[in-house]
Amino acid sequence: MAKITGVVFKEGGKVYYFAPGKDRYKEGMGVIVETSRGVEYATVVIPFAEVEDSKLVSPLKPIMRIASAKDKEIHRKNLEKKDEALKIVAEKIEKHNLDMKLIDCEFTFDGAKAVFYYSAPQRVDFRELVKELSQVFKMRIELRQVGIRDEIKMIGGLAPCGRECCCASCMPEFKKVSIKMAKNQGLSLNPGKISGLCGRLMCCLSYENDYYAEACKKMPKIGSEVTTPDGKGTVVNVNMLKMEVRVRIDDKEKDIFTYHDFPVSALKFKTPHRSEKEEKDEEVPADLKEILD
Repeated sequence: MAKITGVVFKEGGKVYYFAPGKDRYKEGMGVIVETSRGVEYATVVIPFAEVEDSKLVSPLKPIMRIASAKDKEIHRKNLEKKDEALKIVAEKIEKHNLDMKLIDCEFTFDGAKAVFYYSAPQRVDFRELVKELSQVFKMRIELRQVGIRDEIKMIGGLAPCGRECCCASCMPEFKKVSIKMAKNQGLSLNPGKISGLCGRLMCCLSYENDYYAEACKKMPKIGSEVTTPDGKGTVVNVNMLKMEVRVRIDDKEKDIFTYHDFPVSALKFKTPHRSEKEEKDEEVPADLKEILD
C-alpha cells in the first residue's frame, strides 16, 4: 500500500495522486506540485489515504509545498487573465476566418505557457494564428482540439434533469455508455430523451446499470407468455425496481381480459438468454447512431 494525497487542478476535474510531503494537508488547501507541464497550483481533495500499488503509476511525484500567500495571488491573477485572453483570441480567430469554436483557456502557474481549447468540425491550420498569439501574449501558445463531450465538461450547463451536467460537476472522468444501458432500464429510445447537452448518450445511464443488468436477467420479456397463479397470460409491463410484472390474462370463454400485477418470483417463464454476438449484432435505430460515441 502506498501513501498518497489526491489533488485536482480545476473544480470537478480528475483526481491526481502525489506522494505526501512532510506537511499535513487539509481538504481545500492549495498546494504546489510538479507535473509534466511544469510547476502547477492544485487543490487538495484527499488529504491522506493508502492505495494499492497496482492502482498507481510509479513513481509518485512529491508535493513540493503548501501554497503560500504569494502562490495564491499568482494563481488568482492567472484566473483573472482568462476572460481577457479569450476575448483577444476570439478576435484573432475571426480575423483569420478560421472555422473553430474557442472554449476555454489555461495559464501555467509559472506563466510560461497558455493553453487554448477549441472544437472544430475538421482539422484547422492555425500556424499563423499561433505566431500572432505568441507575439501578443509573449509566451508559448498551445491550441488543443477537444471533442463535444469535453466541450460541455469545460463550459458546463443544466442537464435535462435540471441539475448541472454530471461531467462538469461530479464526474472526473467520462464513463462508457451504450444503447444497451438504456434498454436495460426500459427507457424510450428517443434521442431527445436519452442524450445530454453534448448530443451524446447521457452519462447517468451508467450509474445504476449493474443493478438493471442483473434485474433484466430475472425478468420476462414484454410480450412473452408466462404462467401465473391465475393462469397463463402475456407480459405487458415490467417494474425492475419493485421486481413486479404486469400480466394480461385472457378469459376466452367470457371474451374478456384482465390485468394483474405479480411479483416475478410468483411467475413461471422461460428466460431468453442471448449470446454476446446476438446482442452486438442487434440493430440500432438510424436516428440513434448519431448520438453514439
